[in-house]
Amino acid sequence: MLPVSVIVVSADSGPSLRDCARRALDSAVPLELILIDNGSTDGMPQSIERDHADEPRLKVIYNHANLGFGPAVNRAAAAAKGEHLLVLNPDCLLEPDTLTRMLDILDEYPEAGIVGAVVCAADGTPDPASYRRDPLLRPALATLFGTRGGMNIDGDIPARVVSAEAVSGALMLLPRKVFEQLGGFDEAYFLHCEDLDLCRRARDAGHAVLLAGDVRVLHGKGGSSRHRPVFVSRHKHRGMWRWFRKFDPAARNPLVAGLVWLGIWTHFASQIPGQLLRLPRRRSP
Repeated sequence: MLPVSVIVVSADSGPSLRDCARRALDSAVPLELILIDNGSTDGMPQSIERDHADEPRLKVIYNHANLGFGPAVNRAAAAAKGEHLLVLNPDCLLEPDTLTRMLDILDEYPEAGIVGAVVCAADGTPDPASYRRDPLLRPALATLFGTRGGMNIDGDIPARVVSAEAVSGALMLLPRKVFEQLGGFDEAYFLHCEDLDLCRRARDAGHAVLLAGDVRVLHGKGGSSRHRPVFVSRHKHRGMWRWFRKFDPAARNPLVAGLVWLGIWTHFASQIPGQLLRLPRRRSP
């Protein structure tokens, strides 16, 4: 059995997908790369498949429709042959030793169910969402109003392995047996918050969620969302509502639940004008 199956979901992800695939195939660990495409129209998955026609480690699966992130990962995982699964965003760039270092952590911490890494912007700035709390009502409100105690852990991310409630879904390494025990991603999420859900269910099942604080990975962030910001935002807010209903004790109070529902969708509506203004302008031919 191969050590790792790398799973990348694409959906009009653009040129970054090519770099993502190349960097994954350059890893020092024997692997297979499963590129599963959610109905892209940019031709990039087909181009990558042609460019790597002689590469037996690459498998491309075409869904011919946008099934959502979690459902696509689950389908790729069913076809995977690796002992471990690395779920990787199409705009994340692995270093040659990234997988080796993360696999070493799984060996060192047998209780680990999910291992994440610190995803960084192009200038090396860590994304605070690499090291998160559960999005319970109180930390979610703190995040919304910019106060301490929000969903992201305050302060610098420690440069060592630390326990976390949740890590970024841009890069998650799991033993295959853990992924299967959890039933994979909850397919009722379309996009966003399914990673928070998986981390929570892993912890509830007795597995540790760990952040490799000294492993840094460049993350372009938003390759496909820049062209469909309202679509992405709608599913992000929908995911927030689902997570709240599944896991937050506050959801048992109908009044609180109603106020949270109103707050989520009011926030969504307030974002639309700015998102439309920031849409990339189409150039005239």
